[in-house]
Amino acid sequence: MNIDKTNASSFIQSYQKMQVTPAAKTKPLQKEDELQISNQAKAMFEKNASVDIERQEKIKMLKAQVQSGEYEVNSDKVAEQVFKFWFDK
Repeated sequence: MNIDKTNASSFIQSYQKMQVTPAAKTKPLQKEDELQISNQAKAMFEKNASVDIERQEKIKMLKAQVQSGEYEVNSDKVAEQVFKFWFDK
């Protein structure tokens, strides 16, 4: 068997040339993220927003009572709720 070295070197050189030239790279198109909110979820959000407004008003009223010294804790109700929490499960 006889191997001709002159032909082999030309194959290697042409392969190396192909590696050196970068191929045209194209970025794949990426779809942007999308959010869809159902009508039911929108209705729940609006309902919670109105509850939050009422809650904020109640909190402001309680803060004003505490700062003015008018707020009094009903110890009987507190004790009843603590008892329910720990023993009435």
